Amino acid sequence: MAVRRVVPNVQSEAAEESREFYGLLGFEEVMNLGWIMTLAAPSGPTAQISFMAADKTAPVTSDMSVEVDDVDAAYAAVRESGAEIVHPLQNEEWGVRRFFVRDPNGRVINVLGHR
Repeated sequence: MAVRRVVPNVQSEAAEESREFYGLLGFEEVMNLGWIMTLAAPSGPTAQISFMAADKTAPVTSDMSVEVDDVDAAYAAVRESGAEIVHPLQNEEWGVRRFFVRDPNGRVINVLGHR
């Protein structure tokens, strides 16, 4: 299993203001689903940051997203380790397969793969 990207998820009610501020640093909007907006650096498109008010389908907002090349293998490894699954593995309507897990620091990690 390989990590493709890691994205901090900032819980925020100021998405528009954040887009403007981070635009000053060279970030551009690459995704906006209304409840989550992701900005990326054009010179390095895996350098990203997301802003969301609340998650559309999960009971909590994740602190970080980790995209992997095999989300099913990641899910199996995490379950086998005994880590707390916060949101079960599922396919989302916006084209990702994901689950949430709590890390040893208490942070909620959104582990995903694109379908």
